[in-house]
Amino acid sequence: MSFSSDIKNELAALSNESACCDVAQTYGMAEFGRSFSLSGVTWQTEHEGAATRYAQLLSTVCGVAPELARPAADKPGMYTVSVPADVRKKVLGRFGHGGAEVTLRLNRAVLDCEACPAAFLRGAFLACGAITNPQVDYHLEFSVPYLNLSRDLTALLGELGFRARTVRRKGNYIVYFKESEQIEDCLTLMGAMNASLELMNVKIIKSIRNNVNRAANCESANLDKTVAAALVQAEAVRKIEARIGLDALPEELRELCRLRLENPDFSLRELGEQLEPPISRSGVNHRLKRILEIAEEL
Repeated sequence: MSFSSDIKNELAALSNESACCDVAQTYGMAEFGRSFSLSGVTWQTEHEGAATRYAQLLSTVCGVAPELARPAADKPGMYTVSVPADVRKKVLGRFGHGGAEVTLRLNRAVLDCEACPAAFLRGAFLACGAITNPQVDYHLEFSVPYLNLSRDLTALLGELGFRARTVRRKGNYIVYFKESEQIEDCLTLMGAMNASLELMNVKIIKSIRNNVNRAANCESANLDKTVAAALVQAEAVRKIEARIGLDALPEELRELCRLRLENPDFSLRELGEQLEPPISRSGVNHRLKRILEIAEEL
């Protein structure tokens, strides 16, 4: 089961605290469903729990008996909730629509209390929402068939603190946002607490993994630099040994030359610790520069 399906199952199982929020959620599910007009009030979904919830809400809020068509038992398919023709006007009127509107718009009068916008958004997501698995990407969207309705949804999301964008895709208007924090907040607002916590956990794991990879890459880069520098230093020591012999060098440089040849993978700090007496990293670096200068002169 997909991450998006899990969220819809979680949302479909929620109950509203007040009757007005039941109305708002039903309105969100109906208006963003497959059709919402006198010619048809129809809703389709792959999720049985969501279809059952919508049918129950229609019955409670509108006082109608919707038809719930289930897919064949032996194969997956769509659940279809439809309102009989003789009561469609009643359903539309319950949400302030007459059925003769030129374009479908959001009727704000249905959102009665402070919690109603969240309930409405929950219904809209159940009808036309989707979310990408956070393991792959951060993306939450609403697929809306009408331009003005998509604008109304974007405005409502803005009032709730979300910076939604809109793009046209396959004849629909996709209202979406990709910021993980926005998605977390939206899931929390709609009531999908488990999904919001799961997304947070995924983010934490991703962050830890990225930090580990970054540290490993940094360590690898530093090691590469150490090896490259050690090769240059060892070559300088061999050049001095071949031209004038290491005995020609001061004792402090002779000992460091010997250590560098014997320990090509040692860092400056490790070389300094092997000297007698031990010296600092900067001290080792200073002596190696003198060795390189001598080799260069030769």
